[in-house]
Amino acid sequence: MAKLIYSMITSLDGYAEAAEGDLGSGAADDEEVHTFIGDVFRPVGTFLYGRRMYETMVFWETAHTLPDVPPHILQYARDWQAAEKIVYSTTLESVSSARTRIERTFDPDAVRTLKAEADHDLTVDGPNLAAQAIAAGLVDEYHLFITTSVVGGGKRFFPDGVRLDLELVEERAFDSGLIYARYRTR
Repeated sequence: MAKLIYSMITSLDGYAEAAEGDLGSGAADDEEVHTFIGDVFRPVGTFLYGRRMYETMVFWETAHTLPDVPPHILQYARDWQAAEKIVYSTTLESVSSARTRIERTFDPDAVRTLKAEADHDLTVDGPNLAAQAIAAGLVDEYHLFITTSVVGGGKRFFPDGVRLDLELVEERAFDSGLIYARYRTR
């Protein structure tokens, strides 16, 4: 059985999306961090996205065509393109990436079946979609990439009203100040 992983960059005060501005420095432009993220998620076979997260990530469908693409960016683009993508949206008309399909509703039983039948792990990306997976008890691991910024508000990494008992199984600090923490559901 494959694992379902929820991972996002998050502020020090626990927000996956800031109310205003970004989450601060420490991830996107850091080659060490980006390479690490690529290595961690290379084995993922399916990405589960909400519309907004898909619209952000679809950049990777054509990232390899940009001039002077560094090797770590090229590798991440290839890995992303090779994975299946499921976009949960009631408004998205079509997708612009290969190996991608639209589902109109998040069905926990269908995701359980995906996990049971998958040869490779899955991720759920975006705090809104992840909240549904967490509420359904589907998430097996949480990968937090914690920035050095406190943003004071926005969308929380963990949804309100959820109680989880987690086990820290891996951690790493980067020169940029970013901290990676991987937790497993107990």
